[in-house]
Amino acid sequence: MKIGKGGYCGKKIEKICVFHKDRRRDTMKKDAFFDKMDALGLAMSFGDVRLKTGHTSILPADVDLSSRFSRNVPLKCPIVSSPMDTVTEHNMAIAMAKLGGLGIIHRGLSPKEQSTEVAKVKFYLNGLIKKPIFVKSDQSVGSVLRMIEEKGFSFRSFPVIDQAGNLVGIVTGNDFEFCTNLDVSIRAIMSQELLTTDENKPVEEVYEMMLKNKKKILPVVGKDGECAGMYIYSDIKRIMTGGSSQFNIDSNSNLRVGAAIGVGDDARERMELLSKKGVDLVVIDTAHGDTETAIATLKEIKKNYPGIDVVIGNISEGDSAVRLVEAGADGLRVGQGGGSICTTRIVAGIGCPQVTAVYNCSKAVRGSGVPICADGGIEYSGDITVALAAGAESVMLGKMLAGTEETPGDVIFRQGTAYKTYRGMGSLGAMQASKASRERYGQVSSDKDKLVPEGVEGVVPFKGDVGNIIFQNVGGLRSGMGYLGARTILELHEKSDFHRISGAGLSESHPHGIHMTEEAPNYKPIC
Repeated sequence: MKIGKGGYCGKKIEKICVFHKDRRRDTMKKDAFFDKMDALGLAMSFGDVRLKTGHTSILPADVDLSSRFSRNVPLKCPIVSSPMDTVTEHNMAIAMAKLGGLGIIHRGLSPKEQSTEVAKVKFYLNGLIKKPIFVKSDQSVGSVLRMIEEKGFSFRSFPVIDQAGNLVGIVTGNDFEFCTNLDVSIRAIMSQELLTTDENKPVEEVYEMMLKNKKKILPVVGKDGECAGMYIYSDIKRIMTGGSSQFNIDSNSNLRVGAAIGVGDDARERMELLSKKGVDLVVIDTAHGDTETAIATLKEIKKNYPGIDVVIGNISEGDSAVRLVEAGADGLRVGQGGGSICTTRIVAGIGCPQVTAVYNCSKAVRGSGVPICADGGIEYSGDITVALAAGAESVMLGKMLAGTEETPGDVIFRQGTAYKTYRGMGSLGAMQASKASRERYGQVSSDKDKLVPEGVEGVVPFKGDVGNIIFQNVGGLRSGMGYLGARTILELHEKSDFHRISGAGLSESHPHGIHMTEEAPNYKPIC
């Protein structure tokens, strides 16, 4: 199948024409630019292009950044953290969701460890905890405290049930704090004066009940008298007072989170555990998503877990995008070899420069309802604007988020400067440490001393709170959209047009002719 000007041509034209029905127009300003570049045999990266400005009445503050990572998983901020073992575990995923974005938990963890990381995100902020963790009244206080430590729970409040499964009390952090004998039973320290609610009460009424009765925990009792859920006051208050307006939350007011999976047996094992923890979506995480095994896995997951969105990648060609959408993909991850720690293009000799890759894939599936995530190659906030203008609805960041407080790993010091480790999932260290990394690059059966890495590992300066990084990048994106007169990302798609720039143009774009005496928070020279 060949990609034509309208997005498709060939035998499947009748089927794929539906891709265009929900677009206001099939032809966009940028199409002529990319057609011309294609005719010249050129593919564009971020350093090759700049966006044309236009008449505008849009100020940066007026911009609406809402978008999607997949068909059914929205974003309030179009930034997603990469599923890398030095970038995204629960701390990063929590921070990203609170900032309006999304975190994808990496699969360098065991399936059980990964599902626990997902649970930590989903339990972090709960409007309604549908499946609270119970303790039994005859358990000892010490055994429950050991469970809390072993499971890594960040909470200490639990409904208490008897041997018959009936709700008999509530135990809280205060009860544990003031207990001096760890051998006594939970029954001895729990509160038996229970205020409860039913399953259908609106969250506004729940809030008023908790406020009036000064209760921090409100169990939900089902028709048969069983505990059907639990509300936490701090979370309900945050929801009701607007403190969570920027949070990316699901219909139950829980933070959204995704998880990376492999193909075949790895995907089956992880899906069984992740689905039980309420994961919002999964990402089939392979170096090349357009393979028989990846497509077979995609179809199997969509059949067995129809309520969970599946994003698949990575790809960089329009034909691949078409095949994956026709196979049932809910989102596409675009980018092969463009990451700062990736050597795939050098080692394997493949890949398309990122701006053209994003454009080609997004054009190929216009009107399908399947969003594109641009993954790799982003150095500056302006690159985010360019990636979205080329057709992406979100970007995936690795290096720009690496080195923050929320990333896994300890801060290390070298010659008085603080750093954190950052490595590609195709680096030798990652592949030696994780079967998932070897599988991602098709080397699962290789001996650890016979690996062919497609990435490197190193360190990046410690950057502090990830919120500061997101603030600067979102600010740059807002400015860029304001220059184009685009109020929404959809308008950015439709209004964007490009200049191709020369090496001199790129040099002119950077500060030049001076010695910088003060570093800007959103600019670092490329060494």
